[in-house]
Amino acid sequence: MLFAVSGVKNSGKTTLTVRLVRALTEAGFRVATIKHDGHDFSADLPGTDSYRHKQAGAVSTIIYSHAKLLMVRDREELSFSEICAFAPDCDFLILEGGKSSPLPKIEVVRAGISVRPVCDPATLLAIATDLPLTHPTVPVLALDDLPGLVKIILHWKQNQEEEPS
Repeated sequence: MLFAVSGVKNSGKTTLTVRLVRALTEAGFRVATIKHDGHDFSADLPGTDSYRHKQAGAVSTIIYSHAKLLMVRDREELSFSEICAFAPDCDFLILEGGKSSPLPKIEVVRAGISVRPVCDPATLLAIATDLPLTHPTVPVLALDDLPGLVKIILHWKQNQEEEPS
């Protein structure tokens, strides 16, 4: 089940994502995350072997050990279904970012950073905030209400699983 934790820059997406990963994992679910980067990023640091491979022209570099795998690949933007294929054994895949995506999402609205939601309300599962906000169609919860947010996520998951294919 793929959903996003979205919001404006510096709103607390990473903090909430980490807390949701911990809460869902403690509840017995397998969780993977995706971090959206609005800029081109470099995972191969100068001086590393993988950097040298990429500089020589490799379109893909895979680094592995007995416990980890990292792949850097040059390509056009992936679809969300292609991204999900990288984590087939997970119950939840959480995208951090993607405020303009069509994905279901929890939006973080935090005092001093933002004053109102910026995501399409039709995509929102909930708004997590430290402001006295209300919304006519979307549940609004406190940023620290992890049990409430997890309950909304599990309810959404159940509804998705019950929908006919």
